Amino acid sequence: MRIPVKKNEIKKIEIIDLNHRGQGVAKIEGFTIFIDGGLPGDKGEAKIIDVKKNYAKGKMISITEPSKDRTVPKCPISGMCGGCQLQGLSYDAQLELKTNKVKNDLKRIGNIEDVTIHDTIGMDEPFNYRNKAQFPVRKGKKGVNIGFYERGSHDIVDTKSCIIQHSLNDKVLEIVKEYMNKYNITSYDEKSGKGIVRHVLTKTSFKTEDMMIVIITKGNKLPHKEKLIDLIKESIPNVKSIIQNINNKKTNRILGNKWITLWGDDKIVDYIQDLKFNISAESFFQVNPIQTEVLYNKALEYADLTGYETVFDLYCGIGSISLFLAKEAKKVYGIEVVEKAIQDAKENAELNNVENAEFYAGTAEEVFPKLYSEGIKADVVVIDPPRKGCDETVLDTIVKMAPKKVVYVSCNPSTLARDLKYLGEHGYGVKEVQPVDMFPHTMHVEAVTLLVKK
Repeated sequence: MRIPVKKNEIKKIEIIDLNHRGQGVAKIEGFTIFIDGGLPGDKGEAKIIDVKKNYAKGKMISITEPSKDRTVPKCPISGMCGGCQLQGLSYDAQLELKTNKVKNDLKRIGNIEDVTIHDTIGMDEPFNYRNKAQFPVRKGKKGVNIGFYERGSHDIVDTKSCIIQHSLNDKVLEIVKEYMNKYNITSYDEKSGKGIVRHVLTKTSFKTEDMMIVIITKGNKLPHKEKLIDLIKESIPNVKSIIQNINNKKTNRILGNKWITLWGDDKIVDYIQDLKFNISAESFFQVNPIQTEVLYNKALEYADLTGYETVFDLYCGIGSISLFLAKEAKKVYGIEVVEKAIQDAKENAELNNVENAEFYAGTAEEVFPKLYSEGIKADVVVIDPPRKGCDETVLDTIVKMAPKKVVYVSCNPSTLARDLKYLGEHGYGVKEVQPVDMFPHTMHVEAVTLLVKK
C-alpha cells in the first residue's frame, strides 16, 4: 500500500473516530492517521509528526469546522495533561462513545451481536470523583513540579488543582511543594536514579473525609520529615495517616515493598452503602465511590441471589464485591493474588460481622481449579479481572464447574469480548451488558455482563 503522507506535511483531515488512547482517527486514501487533539466530527488541518508502515501520527493545528460535540474543557491544562483525554467532548457524547466502544469490541472481537447492551450509566456530576491520586514529583525550572505526566511523555505538567480528584488533593500538593522548596528536598531523577521524593499518593474517604498521604522516596532518608508532618496536620484536619514508602529500584513502578508509618494509623475507613472497609496504602479499592455502588448493585442484580447459593468471587481484592454478595448468598469464596488484600478482606469481613465469606490468597488460575478439585462448586461465579482479562485456566474451570450464571465485571471491553467468546463457545450465552462510566473524561469504561448456562 502506498503511504500518502510524509513527516512534517500539513494535511486537511476529518476526524471519524477515537482510538483507545483518546487520539482522533482520520483516513487519507484509506491510510490511518492518529491525531492528537482531534475529536469525532472535527474538520481542519493536522501536521504529520511520525510515519510508520501501517499508520501515521499527527497533531491538530487548526480546526475549520469543530465537532458538534466539542466543548470547552473546565481544566486549563487538559490539552497537555495525559490524565483526561475527553474533557473537550461533551459528557453526553462521552457516554455514547463508551457505549459504542463496548458494542464494537463485542462484535469485532467476540462475534457477539443481537444481545442487549444498555446505554452507559453516567454521573450527575462527573468531576471530583476520584478517591485515589498518584502524583509524580520532578525538578522544575522554578522549584518542584508535582502533577501528571504530559500526554505521551514522562515530562511533568505542574498541577495546582485537578478537577477529577477529591478537592483535598489540591492542598496536599501545595504543602508538599512548600516543604520541598523550603527545605531543599530533592526530587527523583529518572535518568540518574538520584534524588529523594519520587511520588505522592493520596487516598480519601468520601463518606468520612478521612485522608491518607503516602510519600514515596528513594531510600529511607526523608529530611525534616517532622516539619512535613506538622504542615500536613495543621492544614488538613481530616488526615488520619501519613506514610513513607521506600522504592529503591530504578523502575517506572510507583511503590516499593517497604512501608513506614510516620504518623497516625496505617489505614483509613470508607464505606460502600452500609459496608465498612479498612483501606491500607497497598489495598485496591474502586477509585470512584459513587459509581462503585452503581456497578456493585448491577452485579448483585445480575447474580439474583436468593440466600441459598454458593458464589465464587475471583480477583476479589479487599473483598468489596464479596461482602456485597455475602449479604444475599449462602456462602462466598473470594480469591486474590495480593496477600495483603486478602488480609484486608478477612478483616473487613470481621468488621462487618460477615461469617459466610472465606478468602484465599493466590492466583485465580491456581486456587480456583484447586478448590473445584476438592469438591467446591458454585451456583454463581463473579469475575472482576485486571485489564488483561482472565487466564484460560480460569475460564476452563468455570466451564467444568458449570455454574448457572457468570457475572463478569470488566475494565477492558476488548479482553471482555475475548473471554465472552470463549465462554460462548463452551455453553454460556450473553444475556445482557451494562456499561458504567467509572472514569469520566477518560477513555476507560467498565461493563457488567450477565452470562447464563445454555
